[in-house]
Amino acid sequence: MNVSDEFLKDLIKPRSAIFMEMEQYAKENHVPIMQLVGMESLLQLLSLQKPMSILELGTAIGYSSMRMATKLTDASIVTVERDEQKAELAKNYIEKANLQNRIQVIIGDALEISEEQLGNRTFDAIFIDAAKGQYKNFFEKYAPFLNDGGVIYCDNLLLNGLSELPMSEVPRRKRTMVRNQHQFMEWLINHPDYDTAFLPVGDGMLVSIKR
Repeated sequence: MNVSDEFLKDLIKPRSAIFMEMEQYAKENHVPIMQLVGMESLLQLLSLQKPMSILELGTAIGYSSMRMATKLTDASIVTVERDEQKAELAKNYIEKANLQNRIQVIIGDALEISEEQLGNRTFDAIFIDAAKGQYKNFFEKYAPFLNDGGVIYCDNLLLNGLSELPMSEVPRRKRTMVRNQHQFMEWLINHPDYDTAFLPVGDGMLVSIKR
């Protein structure tokens, strides 16, 4: 985290007890949840957009979906997680926060989820925060579910700093993932159907507005 992010982090208001508990759990158990600065930025963007329906790819323990549901009190959220243990923990947290009527957790691989499993719905916003090497595949699969004028948010484009390194300095086992992310960013920024901007907040975010 750079000095600027540290300064911004100090300006963030304290979260409720359940979110502080989740942040501590994620830290102790090495569960990747969205960085605070990125999370706050996403919530501000969503507050401006005011989506009524959100699809999230990558539930983990439910932190982001719960933060979104708490901020956007009229929105309903469908979130997809392939790790059954994490998904069940997310459900427990969601019930603890009494958000089960507004957040639906689907357990399964996001690339294999059917339209029927999503309830044949479309969404005002889609948040992609799942397998980092698959973002282009996620985008192409789920873009048709986005309403006109909707927004797709993609997190973790900096890959905790890996994206900024020369490829020779990237660990060999992660080079394919980094190359895929580079190619995805270039492809999306030049996509004719979306107006896309990169925001250097948190771990890097792409915001794509459907034309």
